[in-house]
Amino acid sequence: MRRLLLPLLLIAGPALAQSPDRPAPAPAPAKPDPKRAELDNLLNALKIAPSEAAAAAVEMRVREIWLRAGSPAAALLVARGSRNLANNAEEDALGDFDAALVLDPNYAEAYSRRAQARFAVGDYRGALIDIQETLKREPRHFAALQALSRIAEQRGDYAGALAAWQKVLDLDPKTPDGQERLKALQKKALGEES
Repeated sequence: MRRLLLPLLLIAGPALAQSPDRPAPAPAPAKPDPKRAELDNLLNALKIAPSEAAAAAVEMRVREIWLRAGSPAAALLVARGSRNLANNAEEDALGDFDAALVLDPNYAEAYSRRAQARFAVGDYRGALIDIQETLKREPRHFAALQALSRIAEQRGDYAGALAAWQKVLDLDPKTPDGQERLKALQKKALGEES
């Protein structure tokens, strides 16, 4: 009997040692992400930028953070794809963005840039899907909202173009020609005088 009792106590001992009155230790809190905090601060600063020039400097830093948010290899592919897109090599750009998303499927900026390339080749449906994926990952992505507004306008959806543009201005009130575009879209969508 003693031989049976000793192994049983060895197995059950740790479980018996925990008192039901003592709560389990809480998990350690997650460490704050300094890049996310910087992005949040920059996007807040963008809302209150005193001028277009100040806003442009903040925008550039935000875009830099978005570009570097992917893995190093994916970010390199997105940078190359962006150069290809700027040089009117849309098919090469699409290949680069596709490859970046294979490496890093949660990379919002890769979706945003691929949306631009798809728009450039007339694939509006694909561009809209990529914009949705971008906004799912980063709802404050003002460049994706700008693209959404332009695609909606191109398709004759002036109410959708206006709604997207209003979101752009909520995030970035000093967007160049932002108020002029707002008035033009209001006129198209609502018949209001500019």
